[in-house]
Amino acid sequence: MDNLYIQKVLNGDTEGFRYFISNYKDLAFSVAISVVKDEFWAEEVVQESFIKVFQKLKTFKGHSSFKTWFYRIVINEAFQRIREEKKQHIYQNELQETELDSVEGSLNGLTPEEQTLVVQEALKLIPPKESLVLRLFYLEDQPSKTIADETGWTEANVRVILHRGRKNMLAAVNQLMLKELKTI
Repeated sequence: MDNLYIQKVLNGDTEGFRYFISNYKDLAFSVAISVVKDEFWAEEVVQESFIKVFQKLKTFKGHSSFKTWFYRIVINEAFQRIREEKKQHIYQNELQETELDSVEGSLNGLTPEEQTLVVQEALKLIPPKESLVLRLFYLEDQPSKTIADETGWTEANVRVILHRGRKNMLAAVNQLMLKELKTI
């Protein structure tokens, strides 16, 4: 279906581009928020990505799926946004060390909604690459091979990032749970 709309847009039917926006905006936002950790920035990344896709659609060769090509653009835009913010000393993403290294069963006793909230907050605390890979692997159910294709990283690198991400995710969840325990 993507190829049909690609041809429509390339033939001058700019309204056909709505297909891509409606089908890919949520996935793009999910990927962007994993990297930039801020909704406003993620929205900007998604907008810039769609603009870039529209402008460069004629360069799409079809060697990979449109989705893979699009994901790469979103990921590159997100990391570019981080680089820009780092230059301005605005973006800071360091996981603070917790006083408690292990909170056994960190999420036990929480409702599913509370667990989802803690997971979303923890994803904001870990490094962008790890957050992205964890989100794609667990929340989007993508295999490491697909993630490697979409990010341009090697499959081995994806597995290493996934491993580190799990460790940092546990530390982030523990940090959040510890913070919550201190407020009780």
